[in-house]
Amino acid sequence: MEHEAHETHETHHHHTGHEGHENHGGHTGGHTGHEDHGGGTASWSTAAKATLHCLTGCAIGEVLGMIIGTALGWGNAPTMVLAIALAFFFGYALTLRGVLAAGLDLRSAVRVALAADTLSILVMEIVDNGVLLLVPGAMDAHLDDALFWGALAFAFAVAFLVTTPVNKWMIGRGKGHAVVHRYHH
Repeated sequence: MEHEAHETHETHHHHTGHEGHENHGGHTGGHTGHEDHGGGTASWSTAAKATLHCLTGCAIGEVLGMIIGTALGWGNAPTMVLAIALAFFFGYALTLRGVLAAGLDLRSAVRVALAADTLSILVMEIVDNGVLLLVPGAMDAHLDDALFWGALAFAFAVAFLVTTPVNKWMIGRGKGHAVVHRYHH
């Protein structure tokens, strides 16, 4: 939907005071999928894509953290802390890459990434690590063990199912990945 059509959208009330909206830094071109960022509703498809983006960063970070922790002979707790820290790092890094490519300066890009991903990554990490803690033997399974990979896949699937409605709710209120959508071309 082009910006001119966007102006007449029924949910325009949340844009009051945004005259010249098209001149905001990094905001080029027209809007697409207005309903996905601020009209009070968001599509499940958009929420699922945002959650998949989050899951990708979390999975990279967690697996890398587990590999490093295992290689260093660490116990479960320090390995889990490293895996969670790396999940946040890679989750933010994926968003940063996109918004920096859209032309944002580093400081603004970091703000966008923090606003877009923090709650999503937090929910994802709480759920998937909680599931791993509940699966018998998962925390003691090794990287070459089918139980490790099966439990991890199950934990990520559950986390995806729990985090998607959170992202749908946030995007529908102009938060979370709706912030990133403002910088897509």
